[in-house]
Order: sequence, then structure tokens, then C-alpha cells
Amino acid sequence: MKKTILISPNDSAAVALAPLKKGEEAEGVTLAEDVEKGHKFALRDIKTGEHIIKYGNVIGKATADIKAGEHIHTHNMATNLSGTLEYSYNKKEIPDLSGFKTRMVNVFERPNGEVGIRNELWIIPTVGCVNSQARLIAAEFLKKHGELKGIDGVFAYTHPYGCSQIGEDHERTRMILQRMVKHPNCGGALVLGLGCENNRMDIFKETLGNYNKERTEFLIAQDVEDEIAEGVKLLEKLYEAAKNDKRVEKDLSCLKVGLKCGGSDGLSGITANPLVGRFSDYMAGIGGTTVLTEVPEMFGAEQLLMDRAKDEETFNKIVKLVNGFKEYYQKHDQPVYENPSPGNKAGGITTLEDKSLGCTQKSGAGAVCDVLFDGDALSAHGLNLLNGPGNDMVAVTNLASAGCHMVLFTTGRGTPFGGFVPTIKISTNSDLAKRKTNWIDFNAGGIAEGETFEAKLEQLVDLIVETANGKQTVNERYNSRDIAIFKTGVTL
Repeated sequence: MKKTILISPNDSAAVALAPLKKGEEAEGVTLAEDVEKGHKFALRDIKTGEHIIKYGNVIGKATADIKAGEHIHTHNMATNLSGTLEYSYNKKEIPDLSGFKTRMVNVFERPNGEVGIRNELWIIPTVGCVNSQARLIAAEFLKKHGELKGIDGVFAYTHPYGCSQIGEDHERTRMILQRMVKHPNCGGALVLGLGCENNRMDIFKETLGNYNKERTEFLIAQDVEDEIAEGVKLLEKLYEAAKNDKRVEKDLSCLKVGLKCGGSDGLSGITANPLVGRFSDYMAGIGGTTVLTEVPEMFGAEQLLMDRAKDEETFNKIVKLVNGFKEYYQKHDQPVYENPSPGNKAGGITTLEDKSLGCTQKSGAGAVCDVLFDGDALSAHGLNLLNGPGNDMVAVTNLASAGCHMVLFTTGRGTPFGGFVPTIKISTNSDLAKRKTNWIDFNAGGIAEGETFEAKLEQLVDLIVETANGKQTVNERYNSRDIAIFKTGVTL
């Protein structure tokens, strides 16, 4: 097994794939100190203020003289980033992604032509005040039926919002919940309100747009004597409508897949993220759709994405996406580059450029085909960028609300979290996969141990096909299903 990796021949820092000891020879230098797995060490002498190169790009500057073989981290390195920037469009030649062999999946075809990979019943509160009632309705229905036939489960997706919100927060909460109602993985939705919240049921229905009236029910708790009994009755109607749905065979290109990382480490940009990037290119090649979010974790790597914009209009959207998020931070008097997290740093990531260049490996090499802001519908095949923060729960909720059927979630430190769509956890290292079998679905750590990207991509596509066909992800088996809605304003 290799103990180190030099990602690009132009790099001035290499990465330890296993713990290294002082005095060891590594990548042509003698280590001056111990280096933990995932952490960097200098390949040559680096002067104070000099750029440090990883992934073939600048990841920051030296804050002290660094000798060849010395550990590079927060004690002797800092970010170069500051403020909003002006960008230019330097269109990059995109590699030919044709020639991939597609696969077939078995999915649920909805009346509006969309497809789903699950056939579930969802209880969606309009306001947090009825969270307990939503859970009780689901529990009573399941107690009554025992084993369900023809559907994949009944779930209450609770949240703390829907009242005392104004402006963008109020509109975003309503929009996210409305998109859940119409998500193709949902075979039937019960929308549960209290009756006095500002996320009013009448306006919710009026602004819902086209929806399947046979698969959507509405209940206001204050309007009935026993909201639990009434909710169970409405779930019965939805169950009868959904339980006879059958899967049909479709091309894999019908899927929309979200791309996300969380609890990243020094191997994220070396194993799992580039593997997911190869999957994104595979999907683009067969006419499928992928979506990358976490805008703050594009900072420092944004020009690389901009250079892959399919046209100048898309380039301008990426500039708006990136600078808009920086302005959001500045509006709240917060530092734009307060990243990476303590866990990221412990895993070997030093600066935001370091993190972002690893994070954006998930985008592959294909063209950026579109950029989505609040309210935009996912329509372009290929790679899309989605507005939103890096927070795991918010980002997965945003991806699912944009129409993704599942989310690929890479992680070096691990997390049990799952969203309201299947959330496939991909470990960056084998140790995590072995220790946390109750969190991890797929181990990309073998890439650091000599397995090829080609072999791992084939295995990953196999798992995605199985998941689309109904195989439960770990988060589904352990019922780790949550939503979180992005909040930017005041609470009344």
C-alpha cells in the first residue's frame, strides 16, 4: 500500500495516506517530524509568503519558512482569500464524455411523466407546532396496519418553522415544503397544519401549482375534534391510492443525483470526491443529471468551475452564485472565509482553498450546464450548480427539493445523517468504513490502497442502480431522515 500521494507534479506539498514517522523517506524528502494520515508535508523549502500548491493549484500561503519534509498545516499556513472578486470567462475545452455504457433501473412512473425511486407516504407539517401530531399520525397508522404492502414506508418530516417568519424565510419554507409534496419519491402526501400559522393552508394550496389531487390531502388540526384520527383516515385514502403502484424499467439517465460532502478529511479530495466526479461525468455522458451545491465550499476553486461553464450566460450565473453568497456573509458582518471546520482541520484540511479544491472534485470534468437559485426548477441534463450553504442537513434538503432522487454524500469522519431521499454515504478511507458500518454504504478508501478509479466507479454505479431499484441505504435502514430549511432573516 502506498503511504503518500503527490496529486499533481506541480505540487509543493504531498499528502500522507498513512501515519508517517520522523526520519522516514517520502516522495524524495526526509520527514522532519511525524505527519498524520491525511495531512500535508513540504516537498521543498518554502519561504514565508510563498504560495503552497496542491491539486496543481494554490491552496494558501506560508506564514513561516517551511523546510522540506516539515508538516504543513494551520501553524505555518493561511488562506489567500478575501472579499468578493471580479472574474473573467476563460472557456475551457471540455473532454468528450460520450461512450459510456448506460444501465437500466426500475422506477415508479408518475402521471406527470416524472419518475421516483421510492413509493412512500409523507406527512408534511406546515408549521412546527404540529410536529408531535404528525409523528403520532404516522405511528397510529403503522400500529393499525403492521406490515405495509405496496409502499416503502410512512414518514413524518418535522421542522421548527412555518410561523413567525417573514420575507424570504417564510417564502423559502413554503417552497421547500411544497416541493416535498410534489417530489416523485412521494407516493402520497398529507399536509398537516395547525390553523393559525402564517404559513396558511389556503395560500399553501393556492400557490402549490399543478399537483396530483388524488395523492395529496390537507388537514387543519384546529378544525377537527381529533386530528390524529382524522389524519389516519386521510393516510388510509393515500395508502389505497399508492399501494398498487408498480415499478417500470427506465434508462439510468432518468435519475437526478445530488452531490454533497460532509465531515471531510485529507483524503476526501483524493479518493471519494474524485470518484463521485467520475460518476458525475458518467451521468453527463449518458444524458443524466447531477447537482452540486455547498457554494461556500466553492470559494477558492470557483474559477475552475467558471471556466467549465457551457456558455457566457452560465458563467455569469456562476459569478452571481459565488459573489451573492459572499455578500450574504458580509451583510451579517461575518468573515467570508470562516472555514474549514475543526473536524476538517483535524483530518488534514488547512485552508478553504484546500477544502474547496477537494470539494469541487465531485463536479468531475464536464461542463457546468446550469445554475439554480431559489425557486428555479431543475431542467438541464449534465452538471448543475445549486445555490445554498455547506451545512449538511440544509444542503441535502436543498438538493432533494430541487428534484434529486438520491444524494451521494462523501465523508472522511462520518455522519449518520440522511435526508428525505436516500442518502448514500461514501467513506474516503477504509478505517471509517470498517468502524461505522451503521453509517457507511460504500468505501472509496480502497483507492488509496491501490484499487483503480475505474473499478470503484463500476461498483458505485452498481450500488446506485440497486438503490434506485429499491435497496435501502443505511440511513433508510436506521430511519435517519431529517430536513432542515435555510434561514436568513429574523424571527418574529
